[in-house]
Amino acid sequence: MGKYLLKRLVMCVVTLFALMTITFFLMHLIPGSPFAGELSKLPNVVKETLIDKYMLDRPIGEQYLAYLKNVLHGDFGTSLNRKGQLVTSIIAKGFPVTMRVGFCGFCVAMILGIIMGTVGAFSKNKIVQAIINFFSTIGVSVPSFLLALLMMFLFGVWLGWFPIVGLKGPSSYVLPALGLAMGPIAYVTRLVRSSLQEEMRQDYMILAKSKGTSNKMVIIRHALKNAMIPVITYAGPLLAMLLTGSFVIETMFSIPGIGSEFVTSVSNRDYTLIMALTIMYGAMIIVANVITDVITAMVDPRIRLK
Repeated sequence: MGKYLLKRLVMCVVTLFALMTITFFLMHLIPGSPFAGELSKLPNVVKETLIDKYMLDRPIGEQYLAYLKNVLHGDFGTSLNRKGQLVTSIIAKGFPVTMRVGFCGFCVAMILGIIMGTVGAFSKNKIVQAIINFFSTIGVSVPSFLLALLMMFLFGVWLGWFPIVGLKGPSSYVLPALGLAMGPIAYVTRLVRSSLQEEMRQDYMILAKSKGTSNKMVIIRHALKNAMIPVITYAGPLLAMLLTGSFVIETMFSIPGIGSEFVTSVSNRDYTLIMALTIMYGAMIIVANVITDVITAMVDPRIRLK
């Protein structure tokens, strides 16, 4: 296990370095300037000062080496479009908000997806099966922003159960979390249902039943545990994705997170903010995948990490 983790750690560093390098050069190849738009109205002297400060008039290789040196020292620089604001401060302000909403969405997706998938695998009631099929199909086929809009109208405007603007209390997290979770709920439901149905046909399940073990205990001890392996594999990247926010959901519910920063930083050519967000997002995906591999090996001893 130790050797495996060390190897994965090295691969994580290499992958993150490659991601950072590719993103840096692609950014500078895209037409446009970080000093366009509102900043284009600045006096030429100020523009020249900013260009010199951020080394934008230097060769791209020199810019890259300087940025890499700063990153290794934990310095991600200041935003090109937000005067005097450190990139780390912008992320530190919005990330906790996004993380709370994303974690709520993740928990909702896992809990409801596993319950619906388990019920769908063993229920003989046609009505229950039809309801689960309907929701799992809707969750996969309908965009999340449309489902969120429908929930805002139904539960926020018409029934008035939940607030639809900002995060003023625990109830404010319900609709944004559901908006984030609708797609993952449908996917987890399908994964759990198909995995359970497959596991129930395995020889060891038939053997367990022949020993007199009740169906309930067979499902809990054997089927559900093994059926969770594909769900765990999906859960790692999903958690990283939800914790980094959704631009659409955060915009619809006026949530002050970092989801919108992913889009606005690109449109504004805010190079330093783009790089910091890319590194953060890539690191979270990489770490989530490693943790997922370890948990999968712990759940199923047949999987050996080498």
